[in-house]
Amino acid sequence: MAGRFVPRTTAVPHQLPAASGTSAPPRDRTWTPQGPLDLRLVLSPLRRGPVDPTYRSLSDGSFWRATRTPAGPGTLRVTAGRDGRIEAAAWGPGAQWLLDRLPALLGEGDDPDAFRPRHRLVAATHRSRPGLRLLRTGLVMESLIPSILEQKVTTDEAYRAWRLLVRRYGTPAPGPQDGLFGAHGLYVMPDARTWSLIPSWEWHRAGVDAKRSSTILRAVRVARRMEEAAAMELPEAMARLELIPGIGPWTAAETLQRSNGAADAVTVGDLHLPGIVGHALAGNRNADDEEMLALLAPYEGQRHRATRLIMLSGRTPARRAPRMTPGDIARL
Repeated sequence: MAGRFVPRTTAVPHQLPAASGTSAPPRDRTWTPQGPLDLRLVLSPLRRGPVDPTYRSLSDGSFWRATRTPAGPGTLRVTAGRDGRIEAAAWGPGAQWLLDRLPALLGEGDDPDAFRPRHRLVAATHRSRPGLRLLRTGLVMESLIPSILEQKVTTDEAYRAWRLLVRRYGTPAPGPQDGLFGAHGLYVMPDARTWSLIPSWEWHRAGVDAKRSSTILRAVRVARRMEEAAAMELPEAMARLELIPGIGPWTAAETLQRSNGAADAVTVGDLHLPGIVGHALAGNRNADDEEMLALLAPYEGQRHRATRLIMLSGRTPARRAPRMTPGDIARL
C-alpha cells in the first residue's frame, strides 16, 4: 500500500493563523490508501472525551492530534481529499516523524480482508463499514496513561482527569492555534519526567486516587521500556506492560489496541463489554468475561475487530440503573 510522499514546506489549504511563536509553515504529505478509509472511524479511538486537549475533529472534515513523538512534540492535521487521497500537514519537531508514519497510523498494516464474520450482525456491520481500519500510533505512553486513568472509574471522571492534567502540565501544541481553538487549544501531553514531578495534591485535585497515580508514576520511570512494546508481537507486548504493578490485561489491551493496532487484543475485565457482546451474539446481556471469550473464539486473531464491529452495530442492551456512582475525591 505504498503511497505518494511529497515532503514540502508549503501551507495547506485553509491554513489557520499560527499560534504565538509558531511561525514556521507546516510540512505536508499526500497519501492514497488502497480501498476505502473512514477517518472518523479510524481515528476516534484516540479521542478521550468531547474536550480532549490532544484531539479535535472539526466541521470541515479535518482531524487534529497533538502528541509527543521520539523527535519531540508534533501536531498532525488529516483530511480526506479528492479521489480517496489523504492530505496531511504537521508542525513542530515531531512533524516529520508523524508524516513518515501516517500510513501506519491510518491502518496501512491492518488487513480487514482477513476478517471472516461468523454472525449475521457482525457480517452486516462489516459490510456497512468498509472504511474501518485499526490504527497504529507506534506510541505506548500516550495511550497507556489515559488508560490507567480510566481504571475503575466512570469515563467522565477519567476524561476530566486527563483534560486537567494535560492542560496544566502539558505544553501548547505547535502549529496553528489562535483563532480556532481559543484559550483551550491543543496540548501535547507531559513528558515522562514532568509526569513524575506532579505533586500528590494535584493528582488529588484532578480526582485521581493514589492507586492510579502510583501506577502512572511506576510506568513513567521506565517509559523507554514501555515504548519498546510498540514493536513487539501482542503476547510479548502484553507481558511487557503487565510487568508494572497496577497494569493488568484490561489496561494493556486498551493501550495496545491503539499503539500496536492489535487486532486480537480483547478488553477483558470491562464493566460493560461482556454484556454488550453477549447481548449481540447470544441474547445474554448478563454475560461475563468467560462467556464473552467463548463467543469471540471464532474470531481468534481478530477479536478486537469483532468487538469494534459489535459496538458499531448499535445493538447494545438497554441501559439499566447506573452500576457505578461517580466519586469526587478532589472534594475530600
